[in-house]
Amino acid sequence: MTRIIAGASGGRRLLTPPGVGTRPTSDRVREALFSRLEHLDAIEGSVVLDLYAGSGALGLEALSRGASRVVLVEAARRAAGVARRNAIAMSRDAGRARRARDAERDEGGGAQRVGFEFASVVADRVERFLRGMPEERFDLVFIDPPYDLSPSALSDVLAGLGGWLEPDALVVLERSTRTPEPTWPTSDTGVLAPIGDRRYGETRLWFARAVRAAGQPGRSRSARPPGPAGAGECAQEARSQPR
Repeated sequence: MTRIIAGASGGRRLLTPPGVGTRPTSDRVREALFSRLEHLDAIEGSVVLDLYAGSGALGLEALSRGASRVVLVEAARRAAGVARRNAIAMSRDAGRARRARDAERDEGGGAQRVGFEFASVVADRVERFLRGMPEERFDLVFIDPPYDLSPSALSDVLAGLGGWLEPDALVVLERSTRTPEPTWPTSDTGVLAPIGDRRYGETRLWFARAVRAAGQPGRSRSARPPGPAGAGECAQEARSQPR
């Protein structure tokens, strides 16, 4: 059973794709990962990209814990359908939590609503998604590819993140302990500087930061544009593309 560990949807069970084509991150690893992310102040108000999302457990955990919005990318159609159903349920939870917080703030004299948290699903291959024109930039990226993805293919994915990242964005990569350290991009397309790793049984998590170019402005997570009206009630329609 896969569940949301903490936050607005804490305890909610997530649907998982049938069969053995996906490999959900264990509760133990997710709990350790999100403890570290909260220590790094990487979740609250962030825009999150979850690549090779499967059921969406990583991205939706971030949504539950205060991310402003999440994009889940999954190529397998059945898994993308499951992720979409999870995203709809989680968006409703997030919308209710945001409305409750807004009501408390209004009673205290103050802040205006800045929009609901929400989640969307893109049913497409990660490589093709990253070749597209970025519609927004992300503060936090999860990458959980199949363990048999080759090092060269993974290098291409990491290099393709360039235009999708906010300055100082955090990238989390999940791999087997038996696979070598990834080759982090250091070209004009973007630079990712490794900042450490953690091992949990057979799982290894790598952490890297997007390096801010000289004079490149960052976006404040406290001043994000509002999400679309009603987004807390329903996940955005998936942007399915021909495969």
